[in-house]
Amino acid sequence: MEDKFRGHILAIPYPSQGHINPLLQFSKILASKGLKVTLANTIFISKSLPLKSIGSVQFDTISDGYDEEGFARAESIGAYLARMEAEGSRTLIELITKYNSSPHPINGIIYDPFLPWALDVAKQFGLASAAFFTQTCTVNYIYYMRYHGGDATSIPGLHMLEPQDLPSFFSAPASYPAYLEMVLNQFSNLHEADFIFANSYYKLEQQVVDSMSKVCRMLTIGPTIPSTYLDNRIEDDKDYGVHLFKIDSVCSDWLNSKPPGSVIYVAFGSMANLSHKQMEELALGLKGCGFYFLWVVKESEQAKLPPNFIEELELERSTSTSEDGGRCKGLIVRWSPQLEVLSNEAVGCFFTHGGWNSTIEALSLGMPMIVMPQWTDQPTNSKLVQDLWKVGVRVKVDHDHHHDANNITDENGIVAREEIESCIRKVMEGETAIEMKKNAKKWKSLAIEAVSDGGTSDTNIHEFLSKLATAAA
Repeated sequence: MEDKFRGHILAIPYPSQGHINPLLQFSKILASKGLKVTLANTIFISKSLPLKSIGSVQFDTISDGYDEEGFARAESIGAYLARMEAEGSRTLIELITKYNSSPHPINGIIYDPFLPWALDVAKQFGLASAAFFTQTCTVNYIYYMRYHGGDATSIPGLHMLEPQDLPSFFSAPASYPAYLEMVLNQFSNLHEADFIFANSYYKLEQQVVDSMSKVCRMLTIGPTIPSTYLDNRIEDDKDYGVHLFKIDSVCSDWLNSKPPGSVIYVAFGSMANLSHKQMEELALGLKGCGFYFLWVVKESEQAKLPPNFIEELELERSTSTSEDGGRCKGLIVRWSPQLEVLSNEAVGCFFTHGGWNSTIEALSLGMPMIVMPQWTDQPTNSKLVQDLWKVGVRVKVDHDHHHDANNITDENGIVAREEIESCIRKVMEGETAIEMKKNAKKWKSLAIEAVSDGGTSDTNIHEFLSKLATAAA
């Protein structure tokens, strides 16, 4: 049995849903090509995922030092990252040692560069190593330039970036100093990694990838979304398989009763935290626009909706008939099977925070976007969506309103209901909407081309496999 695999890779994601999913998906791709892959989550996260494996990817654990309550228990972001480095390094060494005395010793590590210490551990063991960036090549380029003291505002293909287009850790450096340090430290030892991967595809960010490759060879291997929605080469791969939140299943039934392209899908990711005022403006904008909308509002956020908003929608739904189906316009759910929703023909646009996983899913499924960025890489992603890929619009902020000072969108002001309605119309009707849909279809076909046999992402993955085979021999 030992010779069955082409090698054994250990994958180490940063412990949050948005980082686990793409690395898990990449692990599935590698496993489908003959590698044995083990993905190590933190002990805390593994408690909410009582699975030993997903598909042919096995799970194991390391510790972040907060095994009982995870990140919520840490006294600060800085404290969490420091303790995770100490405990993570120690338990990663133990894990590799355990496998090294098994029939399947570890040959290589793929790690999230938010955890540069994982590369140091790989080097101690003389293992092949690959960094796996879960953000766009453009954002990685900005962080790389800043780390090396270069100009982070002049981006190939995008000309000059305005302050509001930069990642929020630059536009508001005082807000999260520990995260700013973390995103820059990704490059502290990156030159020691054998491979550098990014969850993007070459034609999507061609100029940036070419520029970055002159200083740091970054290989695009994405989109890492379930195979069913792209090349269909992994059997029955419809889902990432990791849900740190409970899922609502009413979405599909509701969508299937709506005309093609008539619904706005609204979702702001697993870390959504909008102010009361912003939730109110959003609710009124959606209700006033006249289109159907499916809005994902986490349980913790529902209290921020206008009084009786959910009840009114439910009443409309229970009293509407097939003849006046236009009367019941909205459905609110706590979570949704996002890929399934985005690929449903009833959906005409995606109102998103512009997190990279959501954005690359929309690009892969040919879905135009309205972007309301909150923080981290989202402002830059929204710039790309609007000005480089031309598949959507970024909402404009009214700076006369002010958010709650504890809110991550504090520096952004408020997006008013009129602006929300106006952006919805731009993306849902008229000439601009037609153009955006055409562009979205183009990026979808290029995503499929990239991951298909002989495509750019597929070729990059095979380069990694052949180097790994040579090293193992």
